[in-house]
Amino acid sequence: MNTRRLACTTLLSAWVCVPALAAGATSTDQAMLAAARAQQPALIQSLEEMVTIESGSDDTSGLQKMAAYCEGRLKALGATTRIVSAANGNPPGLVEGVFHGNGKLRVMLIAHMDTVYREGILETEPYHRDGNKLYGPGIADDKGGVAVILGSLAVLKQLGWNDYQQLTVLLNPDEEIGSEGTGPSIAKFAADHDVVLSYEPTAAKETAKAMAGVAAEGVLLSAAGIANVQLKVAGRAAHAGAAPEEGRNALVELAGQIVRTRDVYKSVKGAQMNWTMASGSRVRNQIPDQAEAMADMRFSEPDAPQELLAALQKAVAGHRLVADTTTTVSVDVTRPIYKADVRTMTLAKLAQSIYAELPEGNLEAAPAREVPGGGTTAFSPRNLILIPGTMGGTDAGFAQSSGKAAVLEGLGLAGWGYHARNEYIEIDSIVPRLYLTSRMLVELGRRAHK
Repeated sequence: MNTRRLACTTLLSAWVCVPALAAGATSTDQAMLAAARAQQPALIQSLEEMVTIESGSDDTSGLQKMAAYCEGRLKALGATTRIVSAANGNPPGLVEGVFHGNGKLRVMLIAHMDTVYREGILETEPYHRDGNKLYGPGIADDKGGVAVILGSLAVLKQLGWNDYQQLTVLLNPDEEIGSEGTGPSIAKFAADHDVVLSYEPTAAKETAKAMAGVAAEGVLLSAAGIANVQLKVAGRAAHAGAAPEEGRNALVELAGQIVRTRDVYKSVKGAQMNWTMASGSRVRNQIPDQAEAMADMRFSEPDAPQELLAALQKAVAGHRLVADTTTTVSVDVTRPIYKADVRTMTLAKLAQSIYAELPEGNLEAAPAREVPGGGTTAFSPRNLILIPGTMGGTDAGFAQSSGKAAVLEGLGLAGWGYHARNEYIEIDSIVPRLYLTSRMLVELGRRAHK
């Protein structure tokens, strides 16, 4: 196989690759690459500053500090900023930064400021460096994404680029808990733009190699929609010691229904469901008259929530462990699907062609090699994997929901360990990701004039 003409070798079915540009077909923008390399130390400093602000989704104080930090950085870059209140009233709200230029492009860059980690996590998981890795809670998901946005805007400011009508940065404080208060606002803002670029992380190269056989960064073509499934049982209360036979135990019935329905999702195309929470009476010596369970549902097909609801209702109907109990089930969609369309694929292929302008290997110090016309200098284009999908959810679904903007996800830094211990980013992904965003914006601005 000619590795100069393909972005990667044969991959597992969960990952795909598209032919890249032929070697030397597009020249590297040397000024932009130099600016991206020069920006790397500042981006690393930004990561340290953000990671050391604990900002779990339920940490209001930490999120307000993070929002103030981001708003200050955007102002320093020349943006007009404001805090957009969340629909549910929870602070701090979305951070919005708006830039106005002299072109036609209307583009929005989105990322999130919250993490899944509890207050005090830095005591056991401090920010630190080990070789090519920077560690810290939320460093990849998604403070690395915020850092790429800020760093890319600094690169473009240095280069004097203003070929856009409006460039909006929108940073979310509650993505990790479903964007309950911000999803509608993200959708509304996206509908006022031509393109939305979203900055969730891409898999670390060593992870990509283990899963797909190729050590390369990527972008994401789809992400699951998310729904809450609720199972409620009504029974009858009674004294648990003196007269248990007079009760109808809702908790026991709930347990039976959980077992009965745990695999129902397998009959629904594009659905995944796992029971994750349950509760009953909080009184030890009372037969519970109420019990409920919650399940996490992920779906990749738009009709899956309705089909799962019907399947669950059929499964619970007429099947009881405990007589005289009533079971109801509901499915509430909280996050829409993000799914590649023709416009997403156009953005993904543009991203792939931009990566092909860069050589393989570490760009931290070495300049890119160009192939003169008719020359024979060896040049291996940098690979960019197109990842078909994930059962994780992203705000790209809200951004895509109006149908107005073209949306591409997965433009953050390469890393791994999200929502776990020892989360990290790979330092050698910083320069190529800065170059990718900066070049994409320049090219999108140019195309907007056509």
